[in-house]
Amino acid sequence: MSASSSVTARRLAAAALAAGALVGAVSLPASAADRGARPDRPSVEISAVQYASPGREDRSQRSLNREWVELTNTKRHTVNLDGWTLQNKDGRTYTFHHYRLEGRSTVRIHTGEGRDTRTDLFQDRRNYVWDNHADTATLRNDHGRFIDDKSWGRNHHHGDNRHHDDDRHQGDNRHHGDNRR
Repeated sequence: MSASSSVTARRLAAAALAAGALVGAVSLPASAADRGARPDRPSVEISAVQYASPGREDRSQRSLNREWVELTNTKRHTVNLDGWTLQNKDGRTYTFHHYRLEGRSTVRIHTGEGRDTRTDLFQDRRNYVWDNHADTATLRNDHGRFIDDKSWGRNHHHGDNRHHDDDRHQGDNRHHGDNRR
């Protein structure tokens, strides 16, 4: 074997190793992306629920709009909520229409009537939605797939609930003692 064929053989071996490393590097991120395609935490979550309107519950718009659910987009990208639903355990459903939740922002969905803004949406209802004693708020995407839920009160079930904390009511001034339902 001559010196020039030895150099050629080494160059071919080096090229083959480099090509193999390149193929391995390119295919590795693809398989890693497949494993990470289903994050444990959704990008949109129910971040707070005020299920008992503070003050007198007289079905006034003021009282109805003090009952709300907050959704937070925990990621940087905007999420199109068109066709998504927010539902209570009795099947009362609010469907989002033409709404985009910006990255790292929160929207509050009020029970009563009002003018929709970037930070506040209104269900335009004349009756309370969320049961003070026990209920579940469930968020589903436009394909009907479970995204998140929050349950509170006695004997609450978890269903597809991915949060298993007790009494997950959050926010300010929640009440438990009134008997409106």
